[in-house]
Amino acid sequence: MPTISRRLFTKMAVASAASSLLPLAGRSPEGRALAAELPSDITAMNATQLSRAIAARAVSCREVMAAYLDRIERYNPLYNAIVALADREDLMAQAAAADRELDEGNYRGWMHGFPQAAKDLSNQDGFITSSGFRGFAESRAESDALFVRRMREAGSIFIGKTNTPEFGLGSQTYNDVYGITRNAYDPGLCAGGSSGGAAVALAAHMLPVADGSDMMGSLRNPGAYNNVIGFRPSQGRVPHDDVDVYFQQLGYEGPMGRTVEDAAQLLVTMSGHDPRMPLSLRDELEFDLAPKRRTLGGLRIAYMGDYGGYLPTEPGVLEVCESALQPIIDAGVDVEQVVPDFSMAELWETWLTLRHWTLYPSLRPLHDDPSMRDLLKPEAVWEMEGGADLTGLDLSRAVRSRSNWYRTLLALFEQFDFLVLPTAQVFPFDADVHWPREVGGRAMDTYHRWMEVVVGGSLSGLPIVNVPAGFDDRGRPMGLQVFGPPGDDMSVLRFADSYTQITDHLEIKPELRQEL
Repeated sequence: MPTISRRLFTKMAVASAASSLLPLAGRSPEGRALAAELPSDITAMNATQLSRAIAARAVSCREVMAAYLDRIERYNPLYNAIVALADREDLMAQAAAADRELDEGNYRGWMHGFPQAAKDLSNQDGFITSSGFRGFAESRAESDALFVRRMREAGSIFIGKTNTPEFGLGSQTYNDVYGITRNAYDPGLCAGGSSGGAAVALAAHMLPVADGSDMMGSLRNPGAYNNVIGFRPSQGRVPHDDVDVYFQQLGYEGPMGRTVEDAAQLLVTMSGHDPRMPLSLRDELEFDLAPKRRTLGGLRIAYMGDYGGYLPTEPGVLEVCESALQPIIDAGVDVEQVVPDFSMAELWETWLTLRHWTLYPSLRPLHDDPSMRDLLKPEAVWEMEGGADLTGLDLSRAVRSRSNWYRTLLALFEQFDFLVLPTAQVFPFDADVHWPREVGGRAMDTYHRWMEVVVGGSLSGLPIVNVPAGFDDRGRPMGLQVFGPPGDDMSVLRFADSYTQITDHLEIKPELRQEL
């Protein structure tokens, strides 16, 4: 287990290639002044710092690209966060073109010149979209997903994809196309999932900011396991260009960041109404974290813990999460332990029904195709079979139950500002283990039962952020989920921002290795 260093981020010195250093010569006076304030290693800058540096010409897009590609070359062979990496020469040419645009006064947006890699469930023009499935290993996208196009328009240069489990199924990032993604804090452990590649790429400074998606904790769980911010937006906040524009409201895309500010910036880029998506939200987000950084005193928080003993947890998880609440209690937050007045067993059955129903249409054709059937992992087959016998009455019951759960949480918001509980029931586990068979002495009856703690958030449609909760005595990261009121994404992010200002968890960076 590597030791963990508590270095302040702005003083962090990471060994890297000479091309990653910020030279002061040849800059404008403004650029030189800014460069003197920033970390000397380009990849050590958070996304907000990097954006300022590029806009001020304190660093060129070519230097940024070279720094990130050097770091990927050094560490990615072990951690396997970035997949389908594009040709270096071509990427450097795109970075040079981005510099020429700046020379001509054409600043495309806050992500101008950013190396970016979308999660390998989403289309990215010209890149393979394998979804971690061998049957799609040569499936090259001919257009961008809607949110990918928005990031491209904001100036991103796409360098590859981030790894994901097959079809995003399971909170452990491994597949038969690209292999295992390893935890940034200990490569012997799993990265979480399904946005595991994105979270590790962030934590290991292989990307400045990252997108992910979340049906069953897939932005939250890997965020917790790699000590970064993962934000599941309000239902409809980030439009998804799916075949189904009405029913599929269980999973959607969202941002991840090394800081809350970075995640909020990316959320604004990804979000916004699109008329082709009738359920997408029409209100526009304003990026206002810094000027409205809220005072924590007077807030009321409901801590739901393990739902009154319903959820089994690995020893130490609750202790780490409850210790993480102490700084906000000291800052004047009233934290009360609360158990929602709802049958959690019913909530789990509701989840299974809606998840099976959602996944069945895409998995059934593959199962029926003899050339594809044997390539599917058992968990995908199980999901498909679970949807085969569902009836309209089953779906109707599940939809009603989900609606009642939402009303239960809505009633809690009459008393509390935010709802909080652990992000995971277990700490990161061995990377070679597909999923835990037992948690807290209880057998897990499905491949995802060990992540039941995220189901309530997924079914709620509420905005939810994972914030780091700290580490256990083995140095394994854990996180807290913070639920906010319906549609109030920025309120959740402002709280998360304030929380991270009074805790030092984000300052604890991984000590990367090049071999196990």
